[in-house]
Amino acid sequence: MRLRVEFTTEPFDLDEAPAHAVVAREVIQGAGLDAVDVGPFGNTAEGGADEVLTAVDSLLRQALASGATRVSLQVNVLGEDPK
Repeated sequence: MRLRVEFTTEPFDLDEAPAHAVVAREVIQGAGLDAVDVGPFGNTAEGGADEVLTAVDSLLRQALASGATRVSLQVNVLGEDPK
């Protein structure tokens, strides 16, 4: 199964990316997922279910440990993984 995760972390800081946002992006960028898109107001990535769910677990743990007070995320099923 292929999944897409979309997420944001809070609190926001428009002047400089907070530590929790940087950590969350690093987790997603280092997770070996496809179609990773990071931005100031939202981030998305796609991949196999195991990889996405493992990345989400790490993202939640590390972002919260780095000062996030809220993590909003959405996970969508894209279909079967062609692998």
